[in-house]
Amino acid sequence: MTPEEMVARLLYRDGLMLVIDKPAGFAVHKGPKGGESLEDHFGALRFGLPRSPALAHRLDRDTSGCLVLGRHRKALATLGKLFKNGTVRKTYWAVVEGGPLEDEGSIELALGRRDESRGWWMKPDPEGQPATTVWKVMGRGTRTADADHTSTPITWLALEPLTGRTHQLRVHCAEQGWPIIGDTIYGRAPRQGGAAMHLHAREVTVPLYKNRDPICASAPVPLHMQDALAACGWQGEVFRLVD
Repeated sequence: MTPEEMVARLLYRDGLMLVIDKPAGFAVHKGPKGGESLEDHFGALRFGLPRSPALAHRLDRDTSGCLVLGRHRKALATLGKLFKNGTVRKTYWAVVEGGPLEDEGSIELALGRRDESRGWWMKPDPEGQPATTVWKVMGRGTRTADADHTSTPITWLALEPLTGRTHQLRVHCAEQGWPIIGDTIYGRAPRQGGAAMHLHAREVTVPLYKNRDPICASAPVPLHMQDALAACGWQGEVFRLVD
């Protein structure tokens, strides 16, 4: 990623915080095996400050959309408290296989680590951490498989995690019987050659300043989700940078 490409992904900027549009398939930070990560390129987002911004939270490698960065240590401490206290509101868009019969609802399912050999993979666990997700159907449609031209139902969901557990949305959707399209861990997607995961951090709302309205940033729908969303009734959009 070039510095120009990184700057082009900026959704919001002020003296304390940045919000960028994270691309799918890009780790936000280096894992145990190393390799390129998004934070390798945060130097392009200094905008005159002596240090590069840093992550205020995380998104999975295969999840796209709104990612919040703090511009200095004090800002990061403030943002960290907001995320920890659950006062930052996050809305994700997902396209799932099948879908719920109802139009809205919530999922309460505690999650725990699957096992030490699987890293951050999670599973339902009554003894694990409480996890709650609110969901709403935004549209329904069908998807045609290229191989045999069969059509299967799909659903466009808005998901709001009220807790911030690892892989929460992916596990919750899969355990309801409607896994996210392209999920190679909890869904039915093949490890190689399948669709990219259809999970997008659509919007983030951050109550950063006491005497101002919360900051709200939205990330445009990535190309790999547009066909499935259109099949469910999405009609496109136009975005601009928030100053």
